Amino acid sequence: MADMTIARLQEAMLVLYAVSLIFYFIDFLNKDRRSQTAAFWMTVTVFVLQTGFLLRAAYMTGQLPVLSLYDGVYFFAWILIVLSLGIQLKYRTSYAGFFLNVIAFSFMTIHIFAPVQAAGAGVATALVSELLFIHITFAILSYAAFAMAFVFAILYLLVYNLLKKKKWTAQFSRLPSLQHALTGMKSAIYTGIPVLLVSLILGVQWAYMALDDWNVFDVKIVGSFLLLVVYSVLLVLNRRGRLQAADFAWANVIAFVLIIINFFLGSKLSQFHFWL
Repeated sequence: MADMTIARLQEAMLVLYAVSLIFYFIDFLNKDRRSQTAAFWMTVTVFVLQTGFLLRAAYMTGQLPVLSLYDGVYFFAWILIVLSLGIQLKYRTSYAGFFLNVIAFSFMTIHIFAPVQAAGAGVATALVSELLFIHITFAILSYAAFAMAFVFAILYLLVYNLLKKKKWTAQFSRLPSLQHALTGMKSAIYTGIPVLLVSLILGVQWAYMALDDWNVFDVKIVGSFLLLVVYSVLLVLNRRGRLQAADFAWANVIAFVLIIINFFLGSKLSQFHFWL
């Protein structure tokens, strides 16, 4: 019972850490002070929880848990969080914190959902199942965010064409402005990219644990990483002024079509992705 409670607390800590990465990413791209503050305090909460787990392990074993690879991974993740918080407090920037936390999150995931050495088989099995659930949930949330970007792109193109042709319909006043539609597109992508990244990290870890025979070059895995690259490139080009206005909206439409293709065709061709 105690092991399952600890496992659930660690899962909650991991989800909180994942959400903090989303806020870090938003701040990283958009210099959003509120997102930076939220991400920082979420990371502080994760640090407190992780320190508690670390001290508990040290108390139970009588030594700092670093002698095995299993424990060393967790301690390494803890050090990265300490460095991240220290850098943010000293330099008032979350950029370095964002990248350090991506690495720390990856190692924390490896530790929490690794073949559990200290827990029973029942807890380990439950953790593998929970990992799959969290992976799928984050994947679906990322698709929802990109769907929102697609909707705002369509609205942008609609308003853009109406303004260009000077056609004022009865519904025109109910449509968002070009600026609001553009902001909606960007905000949705800001959210979708880190959520998809978290999903991919968790998905690879689950496949490593649960499947005896899987290929990192599976169609669905490759397609998902390509989507991550596509949306990241769209943001970079937009921020550099090389993809603006209607072109940016059309790029979002095309990117979402790729998501649909990856969702259905990728799943059909995949060796083990039968659910998404």
